[in-house]
Amino acid sequence: MLLRSKESNRDMCPSAIAFLSILTILTAAPSRITAGQPPWPGYRPSLRFRPISFDQAFRNLWGPQHQIVDQNALTIWLDSSSGSGFKSVKPFRSGYFGASIKLHPGYTAGVITAFYLSNSEAHPGHHDEVDIEFLGTTLGKPYVLQTNVYIRGSGDGTIIGREMKFHLWFDPTQDFHHYAILWSPREIVFLVDDVPIRRYLRKSAATFPLRPMWLYGSIWDASSWATEDGKYKADYSYQPFVAKYTNFRAGGCSAYSPAWCRPVSASPFRSGGLTRQQHMAMRWVQSRYLIYNYCWDPKRDHSLTPECWR
Repeated sequence: MLLRSKESNRDMCPSAIAFLSILTILTAAPSRITAGQPPWPGYRPSLRFRPISFDQAFRNLWGPQHQIVDQNALTIWLDSSSGSGFKSVKPFRSGYFGASIKLHPGYTAGVITAFYLSNSEAHPGHHDEVDIEFLGTTLGKPYVLQTNVYIRGSGDGTIIGREMKFHLWFDPTQDFHHYAILWSPREIVFLVDDVPIRRYLRKSAATFPLRPMWLYGSIWDASSWATEDGKYKADYSYQPFVAKYTNFRAGGCSAYSPAWCRPVSASPFRSGGLTRQQHMAMRWVQSRYLIYNYCWDPKRDHSLTPECWR
């Protein structure tokens, strides 16, 4: 979730009107959704990890006055003064990272709600990142869930994104759903409600993130690119834009774990990979809800993404 236009980190109080309106926003009219349910994947990796306390595992990164923790449910919001972000206390070198998230309904163009791994603060201008990003939308159109992987990227316009974008088979504004990244030295698996939607394999060290990363979440204004390549901007007459996170689950090998710490798996196979049922569920999602794959984009220079053809 590279902050191309990160908001100010100064502490700014939201208006009283904006604060009170948070209570009603999450019950606003839903956006359009598609129908259908994926096949049962047969395995739920989220159940291998106990819920963790937000206060124990995370700290505020910016916009502290746009962040509330209530009985382990986190609410963050964006208004015209600022957004908000949080960061895990410790870095990891592999693991499972999940949270149940409920998104803002209605007009959210330009607004990004994110849950991601990054080492941008440890390696500024040359960092790794694994993203789950919800790209805001206009009235009547569904959210886009963007998954992305950066390897030693920079913010100077030369970054190589590996985006795959999806619609969802449910309305993510109506209830909490669980979104997760499983990162091991062999693969990255993105999951929604324990259904794998994307698997990114390590085919070379040059195309795979291997340095320790922290877990982050945020809501911020990315009007320059988020919605239909920047065609639609954030409209603050709809503010505040609210995101809710709960049911945080994370585990694996921290950067401080002993060398013998075993990476977690997305399947019952200790060596990693997916079962046949999981592959079937992933193919079902991709055949119906995948709307963009960087490997299929004829405008991309695929010499820069050799994992597409190897």
